[in-house]
This record gives sequence, C-alpha cells and structure tokens, in this order.
Amino acid sequence: MKACVRGAAVALTAVSTAVALAACGSSAVDPPGGGGTPRIAVLLPDATTARWETQDRPLLEKRITQRCPECSIQHANARGDVAIQQEQMDSVITSGADAIVLVPVDARSLGTAVTKAAEAGIPVISYDRLSEGPISGYVSFDGEEVGRLQGRALLKAMGRHATRPEIVMMNGDPSDPNAVSFKKGALSVLTGKVKIGKAYDTLDWRTETAYMNMSGAIAALDADRIQGVYAANDGLAAGSISSLKANKVAPLPPVTGQDAELGAVRRIVAGEQYMTVYKPFDPEASAGAAMAVAAARRSPLAEVGKDTVHTSRGKAVPAVLLTPVPVTAGTIKDTLVKDGFYTVRQICVPRLLAACSRAGLL
Repeated sequence: MKACVRGAAVALTAVSTAVALAACGSSAVDPPGGGGTPRIAVLLPDATTARWETQDRPLLEKRITQRCPECSIQHANARGDVAIQQEQMDSVITSGADAIVLVPVDARSLGTAVTKAAEAGIPVISYDRLSEGPISGYVSFDGEEVGRLQGRALLKAMGRHATRPEIVMMNGDPSDPNAVSFKKGALSVLTGKVKIGKAYDTLDWRTETAYMNMSGAIAALDADRIQGVYAANDGLAAGSISSLKANKVAPLPPVTGQDAELGAVRRIVAGEQYMTVYKPFDPEASAGAAMAVAAARRSPLAEVGKDTVHTSRGKAVPAVLLTPVPVTAGTIKDTLVKDGFYTVRQICVPRLLAACSRAGLL
C-alpha cells in the first residue's frame, strides 16, 4: 500500500493530448504523446505558495498550447519535497520528454537531475528559480531588484522614525536562489540605514514559521522597538502580521511582501501590509512557454532569451529577465487592476469598502 501511495505522489498529469500516470510502484511515466508529438514537462516545487498552481501552471499550459497546439504537457508538483521532485525528473527523463520546465524545490539538490536530463538530450528551462546543473535556458524576474524595491519601500514607510530604525527580517528559504537574491538586494539598500534586530531564514517559505519567528522577535526585542518588517514574500508577511496582531502590537509597523497575492492586496488596502512586489505572471509564463516550445522543437533559445545568465558551471545560457513592479495602496488601481490581474470587486470585499474608497478604488 505504501508503494502505491508513493507512486501516486510522483504521478504526472498530462494535458492537451493524453494523460500519463506513473505506474504504482514505478517511477516511469508512459509517453503522453507519440508519433513525433512534442512533449513538455512542467515541474513545480510546492503548493505552499499559491502562485504555482493558481497562476503559473494554468498560464504556462495556456501559452504552450497556443504556441504548439500539438504539444502534450505533463505537470507535477513536488509538494516541497526534494526527493519527490528528483523522482519526477527521473520519470519524465525515462518517458522521453522533449523539454522540461523546472522550478526547483532546492536548486543545488536538483543539479544532478538536470545533468541526467542533459545527458539524455533533454533541455531544461529553469523557471523563476535558477537551478544548478547544465540548464539550457532561464526565465525569471530580477531577484536583486525585487529586494531593492522592498528595501526602498520599507525605508520610505519608516521615514517618520529616527535614524536607523530597528527592523525584523523575514527572509525566504535559503535553498532557493531567489531568496538569496532578494536578501542581497534588500541588504544593499538597508545596510547602514537600519538596525536589524532579528533576522530569520524561513524553510519552505512557510507562513506558520514566520508567525512563530515573529512571536520570538517580539518577545526578544519588545514590540515598541520593531519599527519595520522586511518580509520576503506575501506568505511571510501574512504570518508576521498575524503574529503582530495576536501580540496586540498597534499600530502595526510597515511590512513588505512579494507576489501580489489577493490576500496581501486586501491587507494593503486595509493598512495592515505596506507593499508587495508585483511580478506579472503572464509575461513570465509567456516567455517560459516560448522557451519551452523552442527547446522541444530544438530551435535556438537565443532567439527567445536575449539576456544571459551563468550556470553554476560558468556557462552563459539564454535568459529572459523581467522587471518587477512595487505596489502600495495608492498604486493598486494603476497596476494590478489596470492589468486585469484582479478586479475591484475581487479586492473590495464588503469589510473593505471604506478603505477601498480611500485608496481610490471605488
């Protein structure tokens, strides 16, 4: 029975032309297409961060299908487990995928699987997170710029405070190269201008861990000393804010975020979270789809990726690096609403009608 459950955990779903499921007790996946049909695997890291299944997956599938109606698409989510994602990589390599779009759970740990894919002649497009190993292309946003935007916003929000206000840093998972970039960018802005009272790295980006860590920071520092919170994404912001509220901290200090999750946008309107970073998912998915289809068809990726990044082995590969956008209460209408990312109705639930009016959304 345990073998069957494990097999189900690493099963991959194919859309567009067929459904391919790993046989119980085996990591192999039956080819979803055949007869020359291009096969593209989309391997996502977890379901903790809402964007992967609610935004990236459907957008990638849509854009791949638009570019390549005959392509079949295999999807799998590793649920935050490195071993499961390694098995999923082995599965799509064995089944003969023509290209793999990979968001690694752990960039370093997946390097060996990327090498196996390259040895099998399967190009790997590293999506949003830069994986180690011989990737063929990369699509993401400028991670250091994300951190700089967050840092600048936090300084602006704390402008009323005295020199060198004290902050808490809620960094992301240190195994995620993006988290390292966010932190580096933020520190390039904050160093020398704030005192970092407490700093935490948050494994798996877990909201509940941020809650626990913020509670620890409040106990160690005293709430009155916390004048700002650098939260690397909206999930960490949510945990931090929940902890601040549970500990009766009022007024709330400014808190940063990232990913423009709907809950975060509502918190910004309500005045609980100061800002988020909007990374338009459609342009990223469109670029990822274009690179994946080109890779599956063995077309030059440099025609898609005009930028370059260097792999862990120092090789330059084609890349698409997109520009992130900061969002505060006063800019929601001209960014997220204007782009059709959310409607005013989605944001302005009944309890927020007055706040939405103040933010110019109504």
